[in-house]
Amino acid sequence: MKFIKFLLVGIIFGIVLVKSEAVSWYRIYEMFKFESFHMYGIIGTAIGTGVILLFLAKKLKLNNLEGHLMTVPKKDKGLFRYILGGTLFGLGWALAGACPGPMYILVGTGVFSILIVIAAALLGTYAYGVIKDKLPH
Repeated sequence: MKFIKFLLVGIIFGIVLVKSEAVSWYRIYEMFKFESFHMYGIIGTAIGTGVILLFLAKKLKLNNLEGHLMTVPKKDKGLFRYILGGTLFGLGWALAGACPGPMYILVGTGVFSILIVIAAALLGTYAYGVIKDKLPH
């Protein structure tokens, strides 16, 4: 029962992504071909909303669900890791037609072929966990 609120938020978030067509392969294809502003508008709106909410959380000194002050952890410095990671993420997004969150939403909408992509993503995550300590980061 503790996690029911997270399940409800996830379902609502999934409905919003489906209704806004953010999980549509065609919308993603348009974005990567720079043919439509639709996905850039959604991403820009999400970034703007996040910036405003984090600003308010900091100003109002809001606590998270565990009662701790909400903070954004510092990121490690280094440009190469973020460019490489972002490039790999973008290539995977373009190849699969979905980033990790919408993959599960697509299963919920009946696109069961995405289960192959989810299995590949889980395998990739497992492989990263195995070789993580041997990578230069």
